[in-house]
Amino acid sequence: MTIDEIQKGYRDKRFSVREIVTEYLERIRKLDGTIGAFLTVCDDSALQKAAELDEKRSRGEETGPLAGIPVAVKDNICTRGIRTTCASRVLEDFIPPYDATVVKKLKEADAILIGKANLDEFAMGSSTETSAFQTTRNPWDITKVPGGSSGGSAAAVAAGFAPLAIGSDTGGSIRQPSAFCGVVGLKPTYGSVSRYGLVAFASSLDQIGPIAGNVKDCALAFQVLRGQDPNDSTSMQPDAAGMPSFPSCLPDQGIRGWKIGLPRECFRHGLHPEIEESVRECGRLFEKMGATIREISLPVWDMGMNVYYILSSAEASSNLARYDGIRYGIRAKDYNNLEEMIVHTRSEGFGWETKRRILLGTCVLSSGYEKGYYKRAMRLRDKIRAAFRKAFQEYDLLLLPTTPTLPFDIGKQHSDPLEMYLADIHTVSMSIAGVPALSLPCGFSRSGLPIGVQLAANHFEENKLFSAASLLEREFGPSGRNTPPDMPPVGKIVDNILTRGGKQY
Repeated sequence: MTIDEIQKGYRDKRFSVREIVTEYLERIRKLDGTIGAFLTVCDDSALQKAAELDEKRSRGEETGPLAGIPVAVKDNICTRGIRTTCASRVLEDFIPPYDATVVKKLKEADAILIGKANLDEFAMGSSTETSAFQTTRNPWDITKVPGGSSGGSAAAVAAGFAPLAIGSDTGGSIRQPSAFCGVVGLKPTYGSVSRYGLVAFASSLDQIGPIAGNVKDCALAFQVLRGQDPNDSTSMQPDAAGMPSFPSCLPDQGIRGWKIGLPRECFRHGLHPEIEESVRECGRLFEKMGATIREISLPVWDMGMNVYYILSSAEASSNLARYDGIRYGIRAKDYNNLEEMIVHTRSEGFGWETKRRILLGTCVLSSGYEKGYYKRAMRLRDKIRAAFRKAFQEYDLLLLPTTPTLPFDIGKQHSDPLEMYLADIHTVSMSIAGVPALSLPCGFSRSGLPIGVQLAANHFEENKLFSAASLLEREFGPSGRNTPPDMPPVGKIVDNILTRGGKQY
């Protein structure tokens, strides 16, 4: 069910908030043992919030824009009184004393936190296999990965465990799993959503964004999340940044006269032929709608992967230095002095992928290497940003693949980090430039796996992404209408309630 459908049911008194939340919790209990989307399920607090909202509605009080909507939140976003682990042993027992700004905004909008979603440890990975606690599986084929690092969030939406999830994107961690799981995911403009309370991986790249079953739900969630926050100096005031309000009916916004660029560099690097055909079909559909499609060249594209892994690893090395067993998180039991305590704590607490990136980041920041790697990467970052600025002076949008491959087998690329890193080859450049990008489903492969297409726009032009994506969604159909094989349709939630004789509230 979409957010609109759920809220219409509340208005028509077809079911209560408590009934909807109970049904979602039962679905999680029955099916998440197979999928592994959640690290923590918030049964008691979700039902308590549902009861409060039912009481509020019965009194005729006004409720927020996400009233009664269950939301899954990625487990690297702080939630007061609820464990936040980053899928790492080093934070296994960490319970934050405060809410992240996005969580606070969700609560103010009367959304219901239904659980904390699994991820790659400290958001470092592209398959949700580096989690210290469990591997998440793709609901469309449980032998395949759901993507990463927000794989738990994307799988939760695809499996019908929640109509909305919140993830974080550093180099593609919302868009890539959204493509693999057949859902809609947005990486907003850097600075448009507060990062306060997001456990830092690479602070100049990290951005929080929504994952939903359709474009309209994604847009509604972004409206709730965006805005300046005094706790985050990189966040921006919407009015000052020129962020427009979204139209109430997104699909009615035509794109006639728009110019859309198709970066030819994206059609190399071993792009799967079925993905290429799907992207080009999207281009043909846009042309039928009155847009002009042109192939363009972004020569800096090939620099993106190198720049991203140098800068993100350098920032991770700095950000993760705080996990030393002294302030918070786990502490090793066996040590003889302070140095041993720190070494043993970090050795026992971090997984291999996190250690690999800390070592790489420490290396590129060290004396003798900083100029050759880190400072050179910073200069190249400026060139990538300039290339995107130039492109968006002429083009309204860029159209490109989200991923180079279809969802791959669990364990297939886990042992080869370079192969795993290539999963982000079409997403990292937008993160480096700080521009918004959205992934949405554009059909299925012949083997029945979802294919995602990516749209990118200039800074603070998310409305263009939503308008164009809504038009494509009309052609392909929202992902929420497609049920993964062997998964009960999400719409059965309402049927179950009414069959059991749900009361009129």
